[in-house]
Amino acid sequence: MSRIAVIGAGAWGTGLAIVLGRGGRHQVRLWAHEKEVRDSILARHENELFLPGLSIPPTILPTGSLQEALESAEIVVSVMPSQHCRSLFQQMFPYLKPEILFVSATKGLEEDTLLRMTEVAAQVIQLRCGFAPRIGALSGPSFAKEVARGDPTAITVASKDSALADTVQREFSDSRFRIYTNDDVVGVELGGALKNIIAIAAGVCDGLGLGHNSIAALITRGLAEITRLAVACGGRQETMAGLAGLGDLVLTCTGGLSRNRSVGVELGRGRKLPDIIAGMHGAVAEGVFTTQAAVGLARAHGVEMPITEQMDAILHRAKPPAEAIHDLMTRSVKSEIRS
Repeated sequence: MSRIAVIGAGAWGTGLAIVLGRGGRHQVRLWAHEKEVRDSILARHENELFLPGLSIPPTILPTGSLQEALESAEIVVSVMPSQHCRSLFQQMFPYLKPEILFVSATKGLEEDTLLRMTEVAAQVIQLRCGFAPRIGALSGPSFAKEVARGDPTAITVASKDSALADTVQREFSDSRFRIYTNDDVVGVELGGALKNIIAIAAGVCDGLGLGHNSIAALITRGLAEITRLAVACGGRQETMAGLAGLGDLVLTCTGGLSRNRSVGVELGRGRKLPDIIAGMHGAVAEGVFTTQAAVGLARAHGVEMPITEQMDAILHRAKPPAEAIHDLMTRSVKSEIRS
């Protein structure tokens, strides 16, 4: 059995730990920042804070110690919120070794540096540990609740290290969780990060009472601007038609379990962002943090992203959602293929 450390016990981290621990396939240690999460898992085999109602195998050991979580780990899966990625890897560095395989399952961008999560992890490990890590990115259409209860799910692991991708595919896959491989790390990570912004916009449309026409147009044009930025950053267009692109975008824009879409719904109904976040009880909608970074990354590469720019105005400059939709619809007309 492989020894796997999952760093981050939110809904997605817990869901992945459940997959990895099913049937006693692996020794899994789940690092949880919140004491109530650790206590809940130990006492009742359930993450009552972030993933209530789903049973956690007794083989999964929760811990609040990074040293304990990482001891003898062969694979480290990082599932912390994007804004905590750098800090946690800095805390982890004394316990990291060159032979460890790293898998980033966080979907976001670092606000200050505009870096993807594998870039943040690699930068910290290279600087603090003195070696270049073997690393990949895990992304695709996957609500944690559905993954945890065993609904058939297919996602992608992307890495330039084909041996790492093959190992993750073999070790993580089972009859209910299928892993595909890809070597387009840029495309897979940006697809996973940027779709959250479009999902907030989809929620805004719903909150405003708009219908299916509006959502279909938003998803299609959202995919177009995600693809433009991904390609400008070195990703491939075909990746955006796959699980980490279109698949994840459709899920997050239309599914009732999407936290990002739910934030957008409340914004469309007129609620203020701080009040919405306060009511999420510690859960994270990554799109809120990713939007500003995406605007900065688009400007750095000279890429036009009108939906993302309007979402940034709604989220961070209190622009009325109805006004943002109007501004999108009254932009100068142009060719679909070239825009």
